[in-house]
Amino acid sequence: MQPAPRETIAPPDSLIEKLIPGCDFHDAWAVPAGSPGLTALGQFLKAAGQTPRWVSACMALRNRVVSLFGLKDLGGLEQLPRHKAEADYRPGDRVGIFTLFENTPGEVLLGDRDRHLDVTLSVHLTPPPAGGATLVSLTTVVRVHNLLGRVYMLPVTPMHRLIAPAVLRAVARPSCHATSASAAP
Repeated sequence: MQPAPRETIAPPDSLIEKLIPGCDFHDAWAVPAGSPGLTALGQFLKAAGQTPRWVSACMALRNRVVSLFGLKDLGGLEQLPRHKAEADYRPGDRVGIFTLFENTPGEVLLGDRDRHLDVTLSVHLTPPPAGGATLVSLTTVVRVHNLLGRVYMLPVTPMHRLIAPAVLRAVARPSCHATSASAAP
């Protein structure tokens, strides 16, 4: 049985940690890596490619509801280009529902910028202590710009607290590959 993600704080050495002061929402979850050879982006691609069906259903409902208010349809977290190699992603590229902002082997920043709010997501790798496991942290930071953003976050905040650890669970599962060659599971 894989360990369950646990709520934590943003890694102190992470790029996202500096975005937390003054934000309207943030949380962080961590789990030991089932495939420690993957980069931070590889860990994200692994998790997104194994999105639980109920999370995909929630995203589909979200997209239908927000379209009534003129907000954009993000698609689904699992909607990744099937044959795009991890090494081919560049800042500015779409990775599922997010835009790639920064990419290093130890941390990837992804997110979405809109008129009502900005979301930044970090997948960060903490090297293992002696005899330990690589820890994968998923940190989310949200900055709200207006009343629509505040109303949007009312149902999203409690759902996010269910969705983030559910998606991160895939990271704890061992995979067949030591490195990620493509977005396909």
